[in-house]
Order: sequence, then C-alpha cells, then structure tokens
Amino acid sequence: MDALLNLKRNKGATQTKKRLGRGKGSGLGSKSGRGGSGQTARTGGNIKPGFTGGQTKLQMQQPKFRGFKNINRIVYQPVNIQDLNKFEEGAEINAKSLLAKNLIAKENQPVKILGTGELTKKLKITVNKVSATAKEKIEKSKSTLTELDNQLQSKQKTEENN
Repeated sequence: MDALLNLKRNKGATQTKKRLGRGKGSGLGSKSGRGGSGQTARTGGNIKPGFTGGQTKLQMQQPKFRGFKNINRIVYQPVNIQDLNKFEEGAEINAKSLLAKNLIAKENQPVKILGTGELTKKLKITVNKVSATAKEKIEKSKSTLTELDNQLQSKQKTEENN
C-alpha cells in the first residue's frame, strides 16, 4: 500500500495549463496571447482571406485581361526581301547565314521573308515561310526557294493518309 501512495508520473509527462489573462508578468496577460483586440480576439471571429476591412478587395482592383494567349502561336522573325541583296550572287541563305549578317536575332526561331523591296541577285533561299509577294519577286529574280514549313506540312499529310 505504501508503494501506491508514492507513485508519480514520469518527468515531462504533464504540463502546466496556460493561465491566460492573469497579468503582464505571466507573459500571456493583457491580450491573452491572441494578438490584437476586437474581431480577431473573439472566438469564431475569423476574417476571410482577401478581406481588407470593407474596402474594395485587392483582387477586385486588378485589371481584367480579356481574351486568351494562343500557346500554339508561331512567332516568325521577319526579313524583307531587299535585305537579301547584302549577300553575294549565288549564296545559300538560311537561318545561319541570316544570323551572321545580323538580319535575325535567333537561329532556332523560324524565319519569314516579306515582300518589301526588290531582289536583284540570284540566290538559294531556304526559310520556314515566305509571303505571297516575296514569292513572286523571288521567282522573278530566278532564285531557288525552299520552304521548310511546307515540307513539314506535306510530310504530316502523307503520314495521316497512311
């Protein structure tokens, strides 16, 4: 019987209860560990995310963007046909050679030839796309033209048919 009277819990098994609002010296006096006073200090007094005290919400103040961004859009680097006169007669024109002459900014982005100006030299042109007016002017100057996008499209059509 003597042993039962002397039983004690293990050290750290029990914790003293937080004594809220029992003076400043307790460390949890005044506001009782709830931060401020008012709605936030009350039980059940919760403020929804985005609430700004009765003002117009921040997300409502933001501009609304209409439409959408086409993720499949292809951005071509434009090169006018008059710029191709910088090359020598019979030169091969592709993305690498255009980049070397600083006519385009990136080698791996597709190139489109536009019809502004005149072509005075006979060239071998290999690009992704060509406008209709540029195509006429290239044929008029008796230059050879290879459109890479057209080749890709024709390959895809043959694969679909098979």
